[in-house]
Amino acid sequence: MPEKASRIVHVRVNDPGAIAAAAARRVKATSLLGDHGKAMIIAADHPARGANGVGGDPTAMADRFELLDRLCVALERPGVTGVLATADILEDLLLLGVLDGKSVFGSMNRAGLAGSVFEIDDRFTGYDAETIAAMGFDGGKMLTRIALKDPATPSILENTAQAISDLNDRHLVAMVEPFISVWRDGRIRNDLSTEAVVKSVTIASGLGRRSAYTWLKLPVVEGMGRVLASSSLPALLLGGEVTDPDAAFASWGRALKLPTAQGLVVGRSLLYPSNGDVASAVDKAVSLL
Repeated sequence: MPEKASRIVHVRVNDPGAIAAAAARRVKATSLLGDHGKAMIIAADHPARGANGVGGDPTAMADRFELLDRLCVALERPGVTGVLATADILEDLLLLGVLDGKSVFGSMNRAGLAGSVFEIDDRFTGYDAETIAAMGFDGGKMLTRIALKDPATPSILENTAQAISDLNDRHLVAMVEPFISVWRDGRIRNDLSTEAVVKSVTIASGLGRRSAYTWLKLPVVEGMGRVLASSSLPALLLGGEVTDPDAAFASWGRALKLPTAQGLVVGRSLLYPSNGDVASAVDKAVSLL
């Protein structure tokens, strides 16, 4: 990666316009779904929320050039259809020339910094719909945590609804990641019970003035049949941080058989597997599709 790092920094210093030029000549994906009919999207927007930890290493994702190296390995694997990240990472990947033929999703709201007293206040500090369209990307993703006892929640819902509408107006995918969340011991915790996830789905599905291009990004929990039956919107299954890879892969495989499940969006568990083999972890996930 030292050579790649030097190249990226050189361009950012001496020719920042090269980023827009790289976006303009990027070969776009012909479909959001691969040849297997399902999406396999690699997520890498965690660092912008200060969530750099993986497993027992609190700074695993903080080395940008190691992260880019792992992303390049993942994006080169057969069956990987796209990537989800913030502007800084996506622009690095554009300069590295690894986004041809991939769907690209910009992360939109990253203000709810992990562990902060304002974590629920996920204001839109990243991409907006206008820039996503200008860059020729496929859509935007928004984290929508719904804390029923926190007064910041209405503004979160309002801003999410506006972003969904802005993306739908441009015929771009609005990827919404909803949770019912609670404050516990000074931190935000997501309620992953079947009932709570169903409630989050029904709330998120009704946001925005249009829904034709709205997709959901949902955790895999008990009762996924009930979860995915609670909306007709296409759903992508998120991986989260995995402690038991075999159990996680098995649960993903079962959920992918349900009608609205359109693929996976997985980040840390594939980019930082416990055995360090990114290619094998990605290939195993792709095999589920």
